[in-house]
Amino acid sequence: MSIVQRVCKALERIAPLRLAEKWDNVGLLLEAPQQRANANRVLLTIDLTPAVLVEALSTPTAFIVAYHPTIFKPFSSLTLSNPLQASLLRCAAAGISVYVPHTALDSVTGGINDWLCLGLNNQIAPPQDNIRFIGEADKDGMGGLGRVITFPEPISMSELQRRIKAHLNVQHIQVAYTPLRDPNVVRSVAVCAGSGGSVLLGVDADLYFTGEMVHHEVLEAVASGHNVALCGHTNTERGYLRVLAQKLLPELSADASPSERSLEVHVSKADEHPLRIV
Repeated sequence: MSIVQRVCKALERIAPLRLAEKWDNVGLLLEAPQQRANANRVLLTIDLTPAVLVEALSTPTAFIVAYHPTIFKPFSSLTLSNPLQASLLRCAAAGISVYVPHTALDSVTGGINDWLCLGLNNQIAPPQDNIRFIGEADKDGMGGLGRVITFPEPISMSELQRRIKAHLNVQHIQVAYTPLRDPNVVRSVAVCAGSGGSVLLGVDADLYFTGEMVHHEVLEAVASGHNVALCGHTNTERGYLRVLAQKLLPELSADASPSERSLEVHVSKADEHPLRIV
């Protein structure tokens, strides 16, 4: 079995593509015509940036799992003048394939949104009846667009802010407080990784926790009685790559025959949030 087949099958078991949003573009988005020689590394990243490409080319990387879609809108051409297209062309030329899980990994049970809930609950897995899906669950009950976590006892905004920063390994987050709720009494949090405004608005929860919302979405949330915590789009996603690496490695081994080379899974060192607080 080829490396491409092994990785695709393993990722499908971890985050079935049927759970992805209809508007999304997920799965194997670039299949290199030839497999890179003497390469056995699967590189996990949020975005396929030029820096990540350099990292992949300078290491024995055979396959890139990029969380965000590397191809979203149709191309009318493929040229080196476009940075993203250039990265894809160079991957294909080098024998590196690219797979995107995106919203399938958000939605699946045990995926990114559940990982965010784990941080809110101070690294203690909450009971299943304390978490409900936002949006319709899969027919097998495997996922939904976001989550609402309910705490057995109220928690203060200040404590939740501490937990969020510790879990995401960030020093600063943005918060908005509604005058309609006591900031020392938070019983429920609605969670959506990445950009969560369209998912969270209208959901019944004391706090909306996501990466980013546009200005008027924040105003609407606060006016309708919801606190808001924004952490930076990819800051709500990047920490999960370590979890994905732990899930992926045994799945890759399960598909390997005795004669097939073992694969390594690495989290990109070059992948980072594009913005700095100065």
